[in-house]
Amino acid sequence: MNAVPKGLANLPPVRWALTHPRVAAWIVLSVGMVILLVITARDVGLLPGQWIALITACVLVAGACIWIISWEDSDEEDTPVEKS
Repeated sequence: MNAVPKGLANLPPVRWALTHPRVAAWIVLSVGMVILLVITARDVGLLPGQWIALITACVLVAGACIWIISWEDSDEEDTPVEKS
């Protein structure tokens, strides 16, 4: 399952992401969502407090998404494999 080339796996950020896949996924998803938010809402004229609230909401929603996706991972680990 580890499809990362050996040279790439020796880089500290990649090694950290392989050790902490859920946190790394949360960070990547959060950054992507915040970038999309900033691009789409840049001309709306939001106040600084509104920007902070929207960015915080994006980060929390990204965390909730990764948490929900992780439920499926734990289901696969708990399911016993039948031997034929």
